[in-house]
Amino acid sequence: MSLEKQISTGIMEAMKAKNPVRLSALRNVKKYIIEAKTAGPEIAELPDADVMKIIAKLAKQGTDSAAIYVEQHRQDLADEELAQVAVLQEFLPKQLSAEELTEAVRAIIAEVGATSMKEMGKVMGVASKRLAGQADGKEISAKVKELLG
Repeated sequence: MSLEKQISTGIMEAMKAKNPVRLSALRNVKKYIIEAKTAGPEIAELPDADVMKIIAKLAKQGTDSAAIYVEQHRQDLADEELAQVAVLQEFLPKQLSAEELTEAVRAIIAEVGATSMKEMGKVMGVASKRLAGQADGKEISAKVKELLG
């Protein structure tokens, strides 16, 4: 079953279970999927990779928002954001640990044959595609800089 269909099924299940947090999070994803489908030429179903990008973006936004709410002493709002992020993370691949990210980036550097910071672009191109959804772009970039520097 495609990711888009899983989201739609999840919305129906959340309605039946009367789970407002899950329903809200999944409806938000569905809204962005519909926007993406209507933005360009008519698309019957969005590819899973595109849906994954949407979910990852929304999860990151939710995490950032929760951090801001905590700074402003609004734990109630932060908890709500983090609950929605938890729902979104069910649809994302497992995040890489620091050690796993280091190993993956080392393998990519060896595969590309990069030896200096001048070749960071080549490494980032491969790493961004291969590790999409498994690690944040900033984390990947920082690790590449660390290993090439």
